[in-house]
Amino acid sequence: MKKITYYDNAKTVMKLYLQIEEYFKKETTISKTLYHLIKIRASQINGCAHCLNMHTKEALKDGESTERLFLINTWSETNLFTLKEKLVLELTEQVTLIADYGMSEDLYERVLGEFSDKEYTDLILIINQINSWNRLSISHFNTVDK
Repeated sequence: MKKITYYDNAKTVMKLYLQIEEYFKKETTISKTLYHLIKIRASQINGCAHCLNMHTKEALKDGESTERLFLINTWSETNLFTLKEKLVLELTEQVTLIADYGMSEDLYERVLGEFSDKEYTDLILIINQINSWNRLSISHFNTVDK
């Protein structure tokens, strides 16, 4: 099966995607820990093996524990995650599954109780970015022959 390369066919757009990632590294106060939790949880929900593999390796490299990584998909049932981390994981799930459940006003208010308006905006942008990367990756790497 022929695999097209998005970078070859849409260089300008793919450079913009990478520039967004640079923004997250340089211009946001969202911690690496929260960034990794978002990337991993959305990739789990979306079933993106490529992104899940990449982001768990990055999280481990940045000091995340294997125990917490093993339990991200059951974050609400453990005390290994802080209140802020749990809010971010819940937000990641709601935004990733927004077509199924919408956006809870209660969650919105709880997140804004712990994060600034700018941080909330950055969280939403990070969640949207990984959802986009997941879809690009799945449509390229995880195609299924029928």
